[in-house]
Amino acid sequence: MYEKLHALARGLDSLAELTGRLIAWLTLGTVLITFAVVVLRYVFQTGSIALQESISYLHAAVFMLGAAYTLKHDGHVRVDIFYRALTPRGKAWINLLGTLLLLTPVCAFILYSSWEYVAVSWSMREASQEAGGLDAVFLLKTAIPLMAALLLLQGLSMVLHSILLLAGWRPDTDSGTAGLDREL
Repeated sequence: MYEKLHALARGLDSLAELTGRLIAWLTLGTVLITFAVVVLRYVFQTGSIALQESISYLHAAVFMLGAAYTLKHDGHVRVDIFYRALTPRGKAWINLLGTLLLLTPVCAFILYSSWEYVAVSWSMREASQEAGGLDAVFLLKTAIPLMAALLLLQGLSMVLHSILLLAGWRPDTDSGTAGLDREL
């Protein structure tokens, strides 16, 4: 049973890793589009609302859809005055309780409260209010529940890793996954 839980946790870690690495490429797109907007404005004295809006879209996508990747790599801000001095078991307890009592309710609330907001946007295929803007505001808004879902999945991975560590289970081989596996 532990092997199956570990395999599930590793699969969820792989999903966060894949999405994070794919989303990271959007930062390059953001830089290139920003450069194009500056060149258009200051060299050719012209502009593009769609290009300017796409910078905001890409920026939002990077931060919202990259949140699970950041969580997987322990990159979110936290007060770790006590955490860093804890044993792996102590860290597992903090991660388990923090995920169950803080991350899960917040993500569930975001999913619940954003669902209708996004559904209405999709039903009317909401577009930019600016003339010449992007016709995909509904896609941007979709990143909100998607962020919550990805964070929930990575939270489940953290819970599984914590439970496995607390149960004393150790993988047969070095899994190479981040998080608590490296402390097993």
